[in-house]
Amino acid sequence: MGETAFVFSGGGSLGAVEVGMLRALTLHGVRPDWVVGSSVGALNAAYFAGDPSSHGVELLEALWRSIGTGSVFPASPWRALVNLVLGRDHLVTPTSLRKLIEHHLPYRRLEDARLPCHIVAADVLSGDPVRLSQGSAVEALLATTAIPGIFPPVRIDDRLLVDGGVASNTPIATAVALGARQIVVLATGAPCTLERPPRGAVGLALHALTILIARQLVSDVTRFADTVPIAVVPPLCPLNVSSYDFSRTGELIDRAANTTADWLEHGGLGRPPLANGLAPHRHDDGVAT
Repeated sequence: MGETAFVFSGGGSLGAVEVGMLRALTLHGVRPDWVVGSSVGALNAAYFAGDPSSHGVELLEALWRSIGTGSVFPASPWRALVNLVLGRDHLVTPTSLRKLIEHHLPYRRLEDARLPCHIVAADVLSGDPVRLSQGSAVEALLATTAIPGIFPPVRIDDRLLVDGGVASNTPIATAVALGARQIVVLATGAPCTLERPPRGAVGLALHALTILIARQLVSDVTRFADTVPIAVVPPLCPLNVSSYDFSRTGELIDRAANTTADWLEHGGLGRPPLANGLAPHRHDDGVAT
């Protein structure tokens, strides 16, 4: 196993931030030996592993700029009501997400990616993280993005799996266990200037998961700081975009590319991450609290 791992966190539509980070990292010649991802971060990790070049990032960026909320969460209140009345384990059928993955991902099995790609999902019974490194890439990605109650769990082998955020939304621990000697974390961050929470069950579920992601990141960075060098690409702040809002992905990509380039030019990879600055916070009168 190679030395450097890129670790991608989850965060719904804020996954666009990671694409901007990738643009700057690849342009600066920073490349991993393998990738680990959870939730929407697993989608970015998998696509990047298929073509880990600037051209591959350009294709991923074009894909992000082309999708909307309906591309992932198709609006069908009637179907959601039927699923609820019938006591099904989900509100949204992941047909659109499946088609998106199948149409754009350039390989079918995880072991066929150009870079080793590890996807982290969660066992629905135990909550334990489950690492998927081979087998169907589509099923692995549907599993790690299966938000409980929103999308149906995915059965792989003898386990029912759900969104990786339940167990490890920023899977630093998985990278450490795989033997990484250097970790670069691409973190989506959390909205710190939203005036009100998102509306609807899906939006609220994503928002709550995004806050959990940010807290897990701080915990993992602190936990493993003395085990392996960890560089956390700074998430965007201030940020007033909901993790359910796919209408501003282009803005997020460009902002993240610019801030990451500045961070790299000022020696960011060689500086320890400031865990306190990564924690969820709010801005009151321009002051972070």
